[in-house]
Amino acid sequence: MAIDGLIILDNTGRPIIQSGFRSTSPAYPLLHVDAFNNTVPKSQRQGDIDPVIYVPPYNVADSPSACCHVECGDMRILCPVSGDVDPLFAFAFLQTFIEILREYFGALSAATLKDNFDVVYQLLEETLDSGGHPLTTSPNALRDIVLPPSLLSKLLSVAGANINSAMNSGSALGATGGPFSSPIPWRKAGLRYNSNEIYFDVVEELKAIVNRHGTTLSSSVWGKIETNAKLSGTPDCMLTFTNPHVITDCAFHPCVRLQRWKRDSSLSFVPPDGHFTLAEYRFTPGASATSARFMAAGAPAVVQSAKENVPIPFLLKPTVELTESGGTFEFKLTSRMPSQTIEALVAEMYLGEGAGGVKCVASRGDGGLSSGRRGTPETGSSSTTGSWTFDQRKMVVRWEIPVVPPSSVWSLRGSFTSLNSSPRPAHALQVRFTLSSFTFSTLKVDQLKVTGEVYKPYKGVRGKATGNVEWRW
Repeated sequence: MAIDGLIILDNTGRPIIQSGFRSTSPAYPLLHVDAFNNTVPKSQRQGDIDPVIYVPPYNVADSPSACCHVECGDMRILCPVSGDVDPLFAFAFLQTFIEILREYFGALSAATLKDNFDVVYQLLEETLDSGGHPLTTSPNALRDIVLPPSLLSKLLSVAGANINSAMNSGSALGATGGPFSSPIPWRKAGLRYNSNEIYFDVVEELKAIVNRHGTTLSSSVWGKIETNAKLSGTPDCMLTFTNPHVITDCAFHPCVRLQRWKRDSSLSFVPPDGHFTLAEYRFTPGASATSARFMAAGAPAVVQSAKENVPIPFLLKPTVELTESGGTFEFKLTSRMPSQTIEALVAEMYLGEGAGGVKCVASRGDGGLSSGRRGTPETGSSSTTGSWTFDQRKMVVRWEIPVVPPSSVWSLRGSFTSLNSSPRPAHALQVRFTLSSFTFSTLKVDQLKVTGEVYKPYKGVRGKATGNVEWRW
């Protein structure tokens, strides 16, 4: 199982850089670029493009292929595949390659890749071999082969110094040797830090679908433990939890010893240097123990369709009435969190083709008191009532509330017109939000033991939850 190569396009659909292709036909990558560019105008919205596009053969003797693609900033990365290749294999490699680019450049954009063309091309050569198989994908190993971009490396390159050759030969690394000199593939040899620290971020994401009556039809929570290790030498870490039974379907970094996890649900590992994902998991709630954490004062109870559904941290009452020339809508949102603040809440609804003339009033009500703000068409904002905007290109009305205090009530009332005789807006709102210092699974770290070194590192743990809820009306 192998992929044919990678192609990186800018926001205009023009190639920035591409890897070497296994196919002998020079027109093969151009076929996939044309197939993607021809598909974009046919889609009504940008999100409607199929992630896998069928590409017909160039010659009668050739076989058809497929173009897997993902969006990355203002770019699009294409991954052509042919033969008996699972598309999930291509998407997994695309995600890995994007994470490598972020490790090297931070925020990704077409301008950044053009400025560091030589580094990107080297990464393509090192991560994908000539046969289309993933080669070196560990960021720690790649840093020894491909020098990260910096002002010093650019000055040395202009001066004619071959810094990469010096790094690969080991002459610039002292006693630590060249690349792959460490007996542990994911960790460099001879690491030294003045301050030894390790941080764990437990990040969970809720995805749910709720019907018009407030009943949760489906919900799932996927989490991961993001780790940032700055430890000297070769430390051996042991991470234990007070309630490891709340997580299932775990996937671990190669550094984790699986036998120890199977024995006592402890994570024993020698960490890589820098940022990495220690573990990924799924949270499946049991009985109504999690429902007790969502008790909004005065709010009506939400009936759960099944015990395994995760309670939604807010209650939304959408009311939409359609007419021949447009429609009116009213959204009332109530926080169900007793003491936690919901942050960065964004609710969006697609109003359909030909929508316009949007006028809204955003307000906040607490205990019978309310304040409101009427916005002009296309925009309206206030620090106390939230803000709303209308995207004329995407035909989407967006309601934003930066901070939702516990048990608070918010509302958005508005109207719109439509050029179509029968308006067809989306029958659901997409709601995104963030909860700081909070996890749906209540997974708690018990302790972290570090052996093999004489120092005692500083340890930090924090939680964060995000959500994406489709609330139908």
